[in-house]
Amino acid sequence: MSAVSLRNADLPLADWLADLAVDALIDEADLSPKPALVDRRGSGAHQDLHLGLMHASALSLWPCFKQMAEAAQAHGEIGQPLREALGRIGREGEAAMLAVTAGVNTHRGAIWALGLLVAAKALAPDAGDARGIALRAARIALIDDRAAPRTDSHGAQVTRRYGARGAREEAQLGFPAVIAHGLPQLVRSRAAGAGEQNARLDALLAIMTVLADTCVLWRAGLEGLAAMQQGARAVLDAGGSASLDGRRRLRMLDARLLHLNASPGGAADLLAACLFLDKAGSL
Repeated sequence: MSAVSLRNADLPLADWLADLAVDALIDEADLSPKPALVDRRGSGAHQDLHLGLMHASALSLWPCFKQMAEAAQAHGEIGQPLREALGRIGREGEAAMLAVTAGVNTHRGAIWALGLLVAAKALAPDAGDARGIALRAARIALIDDRAAPRTDSHGAQVTRRYGARGAREEAQLGFPAVIAHGLPQLVRSRAAGAGEQNARLDALLAIMTVLADTCVLWRAGLEGLAAMQQGARAVLDAGGSASLDGRRRLRMLDARLLHLNASPGGAADLLAACLFLDKAGSL
């Protein structure tokens, strides 16, 4: 059943989509045990993050996501005016997030990914398939935001150094790590009888097997990326996080990434996108 049918008819569309986006961020943060990421066990490979901060950051973004949905409704079509409105709202949302986190970047990548998906869903609220939502988001992402500041971010530096696909390119391609890997794995793991938390962990791992995570590349280079991708594949090949052998391999992956100080933050952002699409659409 599509989540569209579960929406309270009295709740405005923009409010509902903002709720889904924030819920996806909180569900991602709470999911445990995630390899080298902030979760209920601790801060993973991060010295400046903790679970309470992730929750506060997610909640601070609710007005941003609501305004993005309202902008999509107001403009009614994909084009330069909508793209630049979303860019402005996203920068304002990032400023609000940084004010809450005392300058710590908790969800910059998630603002980009979830903001595009929220806007894409708001443009066609009755079109419920996840792939269609992602493709509309890709069309928005392909438009240049002329007002965006030109900064040399970590992601941009990693993209140049390794030729990796960054968050921008992932969105412009329609979120293939989510649509072709994360969501199908979520469905398969549920069908196989895994509990919801294990199914979500498997979805994260499926994303990690294919993503050139720029957070990992920045922290640990190609060695870290290979450890992440190969370790995630080993967990899934062993039966996933719901199996005993898979759980052992998940602990090994966690230890390896912690040793390398390699936190797969890009995969975490895409898991949040995966959880949003799981509720806002269907395969």
